Amino acid sequence: MTSAYILIEAMPGKALELTNIIRELKGVKTVHLVTGPYDIIAFVESSDLKTMGEMIVRKIQSTGFVARTLTCITVEE
Repeated sequence: MTSAYILIEAMPGKALELTNIIRELKGVKTVHLVTGPYDIIAFVESSDLKTMGEMIVRKIQSTGFVARTLTCITVEE
């Protein structure tokens, strides 16, 4: 199992809508709107790194509501 925190900068005015989209994705455990340089932090789990990468690129970044992401893969449970 691979897990990570994904820090997401949303396009202006799209953070809430993006949060609702991310919340529905398989493997997403928690999603929070936050203050600071990023708008959303999501904790996700997947079977492996390849699957996680596909989720980030094909399901999160491809929404058109994302300006930037930073993925922090966990190294311990």
